[in-house]
Amino acid sequence: MTNNYTRFESEFKVRPDDIDMFQHVHNSKYFDYVLAARYEQMETFYGMTMEEFIRQGFGWVVSTAHVNYKRPLKLGQNFIVETGVDEMRDKGCLVTFEIRFKDSGKISCDGWFNYVLIDLKSGKSAFVTDEMIAKYSI
Repeated sequence: MTNNYTRFESEFKVRPDDIDMFQHVHNSKYFDYVLAARYEQMETFYGMTMEEFIRQGFGWVVSTAHVNYKRPLKLGQNFIVETGVDEMRDKGCLVTFEIRFKDSGKISCDGWFNYVLIDLKSGKSAFVTDEMIAKYSI
C-alpha cells in the first residue's frame, strides 16, 4: 500500500564522539542519526512509540539500509534529519530520509531504510496491524 505520508524533522548537533580520524562524522553515525530521529518522531508525531510496539509484542528491525553520502558533517554543526514513511507493506515499511545542514539547507546525505516488523516472542516477521497503519498514515 503506497500513500502520501507526512514527513517530519528533528534537529541535532554533531558531537565530539561522532568524529572519525578524518575530522568529519563517521559514516556509521548517520545511521544513528536517522534512528534517533525516528525514535523521537514516533513519540512526538505518530503517537505510537517504540515502547508501545514492545508492549504489544512487536519490534522493528532494519533489513536493508542505503545512504548516499554527499557532504560531510563536521564537529559542532547543527543539522536536520527529515524522515517519513514512503510505503507501508504487509510486514514492514520503507522509510526515506534526508540529512541537511541547518544553516545552508544543503544535503549532507539521503537514503532509505527498509524495516520489517517482528514478533518479539518468535523473532519472525509479523503482519502490520490496522492500528499501526492508521497511526502512521498521517
